[in-house]
Amino acid sequence: MRNIIVSLAIAMAALPASAANSVKATVNGMVCAFCAQGIEKSIAKMDATKAVFVDLKSKVVLVEAKDGKTLDEKAIGAAIVDAGYDVVKMEPSTTSVDEMKAASKSAKK
Repeated sequence: MRNIIVSLAIAMAALPASAANSVKATVNGMVCAFCAQGIEKSIAKMDATKAVFVDLKSKVVLVEAKDGKTLDEKAIGAAIVDAGYDVVKMEPSTTSVDEMKAASKSAKK
């Protein structure tokens, strides 16, 4: 567990300080809809969160900010780790939750 926390701290330190409209996290350990739902609920409670989408197949969590709000990447990463999952990578994203949902639906067809 210590190695995971150290890895997360290193990854989080490399994040730019600038505001991101969306943040994409690559997450290991998610295997079912219950996993996705737990992550979605905890991140959706955050003040700046407009929408959250978890794609189990690609192991990605995408968080979109409310207009005029700034996402706290460290808090998002901490929420995912606190839920019991490993954050492999965290990065700003230009993809919206709606775009990711549409891409996920078309990939399932």
